[in-house]
Formats: sequence, structure tokens, C-alpha cells
Amino acid sequence: SENGTRCILSSSSEFPEGFFTPQERKDGGIVIYFIIILYMFLAVSIVCDDYFLPSLEIISECLGLSQDVAGATFMAAGSSAPELVTAFLGAFVTKGDIGVSTILGSAIYNLLGISAACGLFSSVVSRLSCWPLFRDCLAYTISAAAVLAMISDSRIYWYESASLLLIYGCYILVLCFDIKINQYLMKKFSPCCTCFTKAMEESAEQQPLVGWRDESGPLIRQQSRTDSGIFQDELDYSQLSTSLHGLDEISEDHPNVFTMPEADMKRILWVLSLPIITLLYLTIPDCRRQFWRNWFMVTFLISAAWISAITYVLVWMVTIAGETLGIPESVMGLTLLAAGTSVPDTVASVLVARKGNGDMAMSNIVGSNVFDMLCLGIPWFIKTAFVNTSGPIEVNSSGLTYTAISLICSVGFIFLAVHLNGWKIDKKLGTICLVLYLVFTVLSILYELGIIGNNPTRVCGN
Repeated sequence: SENGTRCILSSSSEFPEGFFTPQERKDGGIVIYFIIILYMFLAVSIVCDDYFLPSLEIISECLGLSQDVAGATFMAAGSSAPELVTAFLGAFVTKGDIGVSTILGSAIYNLLGISAACGLFSSVVSRLSCWPLFRDCLAYTISAAAVLAMISDSRIYWYESASLLLIYGCYILVLCFDIKINQYLMKKFSPCCTCFTKAMEESAEQQPLVGWRDESGPLIRQQSRTDSGIFQDELDYSQLSTSLHGLDEISEDHPNVFTMPEADMKRILWVLSLPIITLLYLTIPDCRRQFWRNWFMVTFLISAAWISAITYVLVWMVTIAGETLGIPESVMGLTLLAAGTSVPDTVASVLVARKGNGDMAMSNIVGSNVFDMLCLGIPWFIKTAFVNTSGPIEVNSSGLTYTAISLICSVGFIFLAVHLNGWKIDKKLGTICLVLYLVFTVLSILYELGIIGNNPTRVCGN
């Protein structure tokens, strides 16, 4: 620190050197980086649509999970795999600090940016339930407050990181008994809370619309709630929209991924994506096909690994492109890098929102942030409890107050926006979330640049 100015490491220091020199990039080589960025976006959408979401659907079908629980657990964990890898790299390899840009940018983008994308890019109006959104927002607020309290003294001890794991464990325990808790709250608060009453009335109306109770579909093994909290009986969500990828058509095998689409535009994209389609076909078992159906957990794990690898390349390319264009580091962290690391969450949430599964999309959005806090806790605990037991981890806690206020406000705003919008995801909600995201981002950039507040930053060595 010099003259009160905080020094931050360049984002490119976390990645290998590019295959062009800075001058070559300025002379036109940056076009190659943008082509790779677009191709990585295409690759993530293919992995999510063809492998990740189908495996998630079969997992949810076997466990009898409702949409929101599946979105908050398996979907959040799989799509947040890049954050987990990044957290381990930061703790054990690069020794990077937890900066304001990383926490603030990705958290607000996940809450407001992805919600905006779900509303604006979905032609289907999805209904939302009160309890899942309240449950996930409360869990995220508690976990975020715990992280902020831990780094307030710039030191992380083993018992502090262990408390993060304990909080996530309690969150999973609540999800296991989600149906019982949901029923209790509906009976308790339905007289004074109209949203609970509407949820009870609309549950029966919505189920046939999205195929939950389609009699032509496969029958899910029914169990009572006394057997297990995670299984549904016939009064609740009986299956997770297995018609999304034709999983209810058991008698017919899924078309091969090498089948050329009918529409001209889709044919062009199919030809361009043929290399990645071939690579994924050779490395991931397609659980939509009868032969590989029982391999769904392998499909889930390998597709999550592919998502992590593709996101790493995407963020690497975005970082170098941003530096070439002269975008400040603080702005990069709050915008391009935050959006880049959240590409899997964005793609997965938009895909399920377009099928009418609003609860699953919103639970993935907020549940991913809860999982991100766990991503910090795991490497911190391993390092402080097993690797380096002599002392705590030193972290950078600059801008802590602004971070806390922004995180709490963003959670409050998304919950209030959904409530005022009548508990549905549509283009109106997407527009509101987009405006809120832009306001938060602009204020955060001004704060990071030192224009407002007292937190000026510069890149180390400059």
C-alpha cells in the first residue's frame, strides 16, 4: 500500500501467458480471443443441455426431489464447480486474497444478472413458490454474514472455516425435511400470508401444465414422508419434469447427438460445434440413451468437470481480452470475470426457466451462492486444519462494510421484486433485475475506482 492506495494483483497473473504478445493482440490477434470466448459459450450450453441437465433430472427422479431442492443441491453444486476449483487454486496455488471484486461481483451477478437473463430470455411465464425462495435467501444471508464476520480481522482460523461447513450441513438438513417444513409453514401462515394460500391453490393447477402429473409418463416410486424427508408422495411434486429431454418416453431411445437439425440456423451451429460434440460424445456417457441410463452419476460428475475446464478457458480468454482493451482490473472483476465464472449457472438457469421450471431456476441462482460460500470453507478448512496448522490464513478484508451492505441489499431486492411481481418469472421481472444489476454494478465500479468512498486501488507494479 502506497499513500493509502490499495495494490491488487493483475488478474492475468492467475493464468498462463497468452499465445500472442500484447502488441500482436492489439494488431488484430484479439479477434482470435473473442472467437474462442464465443466458442466456449457454445460449448457450455452443449454440455448443460445434452449431459448436465439430463443427468440432474434422472438423479432427481431417483431421489424423488422437488424442483427447488434439486436446483439448490445437485444443480447448484455442478454449475458452481468452477468456483470450487478457483477457491482451491486461490488457497493452495496462487495464494490470492478474497477481494471485494470477486465476492461482490459474482454474488450480485448470480442474484440479479441471472434472474434478469431468466426473465428476458424465457418466453414462458414461470410461477414461483414462497417457501423455496425464502429458504434459500435466508440460507445465503446467514452464510454470507458468517464469511464477512470471519474475514473482518483479515484472518481465517480452522474453527471459523469449520463453521461454514456446519452452516451448509444445516442447510442440507433443512432440504432433507423440506416437504414437512413447507407443509407446516403453509398451515401456520396461510391465513395471514396470501402467497402461501396462492401456492396451495395453484399447485394443483400447475402440475398438469408442466408435465409433473402426466399419466402417460413413468410412475415414480412413491414413499411416505415418514420414510424419508426427501421423497415426495402423490400430494407433492412427484417427478422433476422428466419430459424436458424426452426421459418420459422410455420405449423410444433418444436421437443420436450426430443427427443434423432441420432448421438452417441450427444446422450452421451444429456444424460449427461438431468438434466439441464429438469430444463430449467420446468422454461423457449420454444418460438419455437406454444403454447409458444407469450411468447418470458418471455423466453428472464428468459433465461438471468439463464445465469447470471450459469456464477456466473462458475466464482466461476474457481476462487477456480485457487487459488488451485497457479495462481496469476492478471493473473486470465486477463485470466480465464475474459473468464469465457464472456462465454455467446462467445457461443452466435459463434452460430450465424456458421449460417453465421457475422454482428450480431460482433455487439454482440462490443455492449456487450458498454453495460458493461452502467453496470458500472447504479449502480454508483443509489448509488450516491439515496443511498449515501453525497459523491462520491471511486474507484481504478491504471494503468489508460496503460488501456486506451490497450483499444484503441484493438479496432483499430480489425477494421484494419477486413479491411485487406476483411470484412469477417474466420479462417484467427480468427488466427490473437488469436495472438493479446495472445500478449495483455502476456503484461498485465507482467504489472500486475510488470515485466514491475511500477505497482507491491500483494494479501492483503500475
